[in-house]
Amino acid sequence: MIDAVQRLGIDYHFQENIDAVLTKMAAGGSSHGLFEVSLNFRLMRQQGYRIPSDVFGKFKNGEGKFNPNLGQGVEAMMELYEASQWITPGESTLREARDFSSHWLRSWIATRSPSRNLSVGSIPRLAIKDYLSSFAARTPSNDKLKHQYVLETLKDLAKLDFNMNQATRQQELLQISKWWNEIGLAVNHGRDHLQVEAYLWPMSTLAGPGFSEYRIDLAKITSFVYLIDDIFDIHGSSLDELTLFTHVVTRWDIKMAEELPDYMRKCFMALYHMINQIGYDVHKKHGYNSIHSLQRGWAKLVEAFLVEAKWMRNGTCPTSENYLKNGIASSGVQLVLLHFFFLLGQGITKQNVSLVDGDDPPLISSVAKILRLSDDLSSTYDEHVGYDASYVDCYMKENPGLSVREASEHVMDMIEETWEQLNHESLATKFPVVFARAVVDSARMVPFVYGNDGSFDDDNEKATSSFPSLQDRIKSLLFESIPI
Repeated sequence: MIDAVQRLGIDYHFQENIDAVLTKMAAGGSSHGLFEVSLNFRLMRQQGYRIPSDVFGKFKNGEGKFNPNLGQGVEAMMELYEASQWITPGESTLREARDFSSHWLRSWIATRSPSRNLSVGSIPRLAIKDYLSSFAARTPSNDKLKHQYVLETLKDLAKLDFNMNQATRQQELLQISKWWNEIGLAVNHGRDHLQVEAYLWPMSTLAGPGFSEYRIDLAKITSFVYLIDDIFDIHGSSLDELTLFTHVVTRWDIKMAEELPDYMRKCFMALYHMINQIGYDVHKKHGYNSIHSLQRGWAKLVEAFLVEAKWMRNGTCPTSENYLKNGIASSGVQLVLLHFFFLLGQGITKQNVSLVDGDDPPLISSVAKILRLSDDLSSTYDEHVGYDASYVDCYMKENPGLSVREASEHVMDMIEETWEQLNHESLATKFPVVFARAVVDSARMVPFVYGNDGSFDDDNEKATSSFPSLQDRIKSLLFESIPI
């Protein structure tokens, strides 16, 4: 039942009940079949319990390998596969479980007609774990729920909840659009729908009416990340202008802003007032002065943007290591999560503040790394500016003779390894549970935004995806209600 309400996207209504059940499960009791063991393992790990992976030991044969004659059926194998996605570094049992279940499921699908495919499809390498509950309510009768014997009333609740939340989302988007028009930057930069894309992230990672204010604030912050990225990438600014803009943001200096071109000055002034207001609100609500931390966060972002602008203008392809280090900073992930940490106001301890204010903690930097690599895996060509270096380009330059597919496989391996690190950090974090869950959900959102599930088109030498387009997902979540 816990799995059902989570997949239907209504678990936030029952969080206290879910916590109580999982706490009881962690205190004792044992599971027997592969399906039950796998399901319980996954539910507990995603809730933050450090349940050991040796619970799968009884499903191995005398050679220490998973028994090929388990005969547990496709549902059990799907659960084993999903459980294996909660692997942390060094857990060989879960790595074996992932390989074993993936091979089993691929073989099972290959022997069935397309009409009998389950939600795993062809099981691209990165697809299964990246499942968002926001999309589950649209297909509450999918194959992943059939074995749950979900009550019709529960599915009806999910539909009703989705439609009610959709109405809330529409109102929030109206507020964001009104704000966007009032600051007067949309016309200057020609991206009138930027705020819609910016809203997708908080909308999909922070569920429930209690997070409405946070979703709106984070959408505004993300809009500015996109906006400033455009200034550095596609607006045609000179390096001197970009350098001056970087100095202004780094020093947070209104007087120096007068030297900027008009469009840059307007952008900085709008950013300046927004961040100062957020800092005031955080201090008023939580008693902590976050303004210096927020300023430093924006300084790090524009400095990373400037490095990339210099690389692009000079035709430089850096080492893959340097590219990725800077790319993590320029992703904007750390900056947005920094704002959420202070807006949330939970766990504002000296230790946690020093983590988010200095070297970014692995919990946060792992998400940024997943986003940067996934973005680069999807495409090395930006339709706005033409050629732009990506990690794949830099890695191939360092390894002559490597094909695009081989380089892409390497990036997929890196993403999987980073997920292992993120899983570990989410289980060991000292950050508040709400914050940690939002961080992990941000990583789960990445494939849906960048349209990458680990598939590869050999003919065109590029990564592909079985996911719907970003526009279709936005339309589905914001404007298409579910019939009841």
